[in-house]
Amino acid sequence: MKASLVSNALRVLVSARQPVFIWGGPGIGKSDVVRQVAQSLQVQLNDIRALLLDPVDLRGLPFLGDDRTSKWATPEFLPRDGKGILFLDELNSAAAMVQASCYQLVLDRKLGDYTLPEGWAIVAAGNRDTDRGVTTRMPTPLRNRFTHLNFEVDVQEWCEWAIQAQIRPEIIAFIRFKPELLSAFDRDANAFPSPRSWQFVSKILDSAPAQEIEHELFAGTIGDGAATELSGFLQTFRNLPSIDAILLNPQQADVPQNAAAQYAVATALAHYASDTNFDRICIYLERMPTEFSVLSVRDASLRQPSVCHTAGYTKWAIANHHVIS
Repeated sequence: MKASLVSNALRVLVSARQPVFIWGGPGIGKSDVVRQVAQSLQVQLNDIRALLLDPVDLRGLPFLGDDRTSKWATPEFLPRDGKGILFLDELNSAAAMVQASCYQLVLDRKLGDYTLPEGWAIVAAGNRDTDRGVTTRMPTPLRNRFTHLNFEVDVQEWCEWAIQAQIRPEIIAFIRFKPELLSAFDRDANAFPSPRSWQFVSKILDSAPAQEIEHELFAGTIGDGAATELSGFLQTFRNLPSIDAILLNPQQADVPQNAAAQYAVATALAHYASDTNFDRICIYLERMPTEFSVLSVRDASLRQPSVCHTAGYTKWAIANHHVIS
């Protein structure tokens, strides 16, 4: 399931107070989806890294009560009131005894003397066993207590998120050009492409590293193969006609002929689009292949909705109604 479908399913399951487990490869954004759902529902999120817990961390420490009977001190991270999501991240990476401690909590919403408040839902997440991460196979009784969702990355949805998250236009354009490199898990490599690592690369580019170390920084973040592809693409991106030159003369400015450059210029135009320059951008886009024109306009309207009120957008929408309807 892509991110939007996982989000929709989570809202249903959280409302039903049905425990859910999200499965997916490393770095694809499982935690981010849970965080966004909590924000959209305006509920609290208690993010617990199950990998770091000991069994006693969940149950709490015993002590003698006033009646001289043994009681358990509930840990601070377990909620006592209100509404929210109790997020057990990396649950299948936790020790077997920690997973066993979750049986009662997940099924009965209790743990010894503790009862999970009515307004709280349980969500867990973890890497797949085939990812060769630090995983402990979940016992069947615990697996059977969850509804299971398989999370897969979707290039279009990631690009739409990246525009809103201010990811560098070079990175968005590259992923559009090489969609197979958005998530290319390599269990034998120290670094490999993933949605998380592309966000790191964007931050590296924000820091304007020296050319002589740029490639090594990329390789240390997304692996050698992806870094080589990205470095080649950046050369194309950096040699494009400037956006200012295109806006000054949109009817005469050069239109690139190869796909890499077309992805690059379409994404760059969308990044710099505003309601004051969009008429000129549309004049230039009329000279590009339709697929790149559509890509650029969609990205621009997502990033800057005000462009939809310009004369250029109206004219473009009428001319391209057959591909945007």
